[in-house]
Amino acid sequence: MEETILLNQTSLVAYFQLRGLSVNQKVQMAVFSMFLIFYVLTLIGNILIVITIIYDRRLHTPMYFFLSNLSFIDVCHSTVTVPKMLIDTWSEKKLISFGACVTQMFFLHLFACTEIFLLTVMAYDRYVAICKPLQYLTVMNWKVCMLLAMALWTGGTIHSLALTSLTLKLPYCGPDEIDNFFCDVPQVIKLACTDTRIIEILIISNSGLISVVCFVVLVVSYAVILVSLRQQISEGRRKALSTCAAHLTVVTLFLGHCIFIYSRPSTSLPEDKVVSVFFTAVTPLLNPIIYTLRNEDMKSALNKLMGRKNRKEE
Repeated sequence: MEETILLNQTSLVAYFQLRGLSVNQKVQMAVFSMFLIFYVLTLIGNILIVITIIYDRRLHTPMYFFLSNLSFIDVCHSTVTVPKMLIDTWSEKKLISFGACVTQMFFLHLFACTEIFLLTVMAYDRYVAICKPLQYLTVMNWKVCMLLAMALWTGGTIHSLALTSLTLKLPYCGPDEIDNFFCDVPQVIKLACTDTRIIEILIISNSGLISVVCFVVLVVSYAVILVSLRQQISEGRRKALSTCAAHLTVVTLFLGHCIFIYSRPSTSLPEDKVVSVFFTAVTPLLNPIIYTLRNEDMKSALNKLMGRKNRKEE
């Protein structure tokens, strides 16, 4: 009986209205063009990375296995929010149903949290490869890689289910306007018709803590790697430094957003939308650029793939 009343309270708001990035029509058209270009390039770049890694047997290593997972997650992560945002650009009222909003929040946190765990695993992979090269194939064997992949996806699912369940149980009876271009937990719980301080503390202790702890672990890992690189020969050091620099760039951009949004109470700041743009559209695009333009093995594999494709067409 109590659950039925709670469900009825929750369902009082059938739709939420997304405020979007701007109410100015010219700005909206510029935003549409920018997001469309970013999204198309994100799909092409990340899918090409996955295909290249599958095609080239030289890239069948733990590092590239995790990189293909990262590219897959980036495609999914961007797809959760960007297509809806592109459609809303042409809509006078940017509405999203309660069910669609909950679904968007679930998958947004699933892919975001899974990516955080994946970046941490990738740092560990680089640590073993650089600091313990003789033990690398033993420590990072395929069984371990598969178990790590299963663990990070399971962890992301549990995290997302927990946050979405907490948000879903709150009563929503108005207002119904979300100050962003997609549904996220901090913005949605602000619309609940009840005191949400306990939920906000749980969000900070969950999402915020995961982001901060993983960021600290990553920084410490790369600091240890950089110290270890001082003892290596110049060529090997240059290649390892390039890889670590790429990873650190991704980590800073991605985790910077998570720490900024989820490590404070649910209050709206002018910077939130700008940070959200980087989180949903820019970072998934930067990953293929960083990992292909800075990586000689990937560039060589891409050239080989393109060369074979051109020969087949001829």
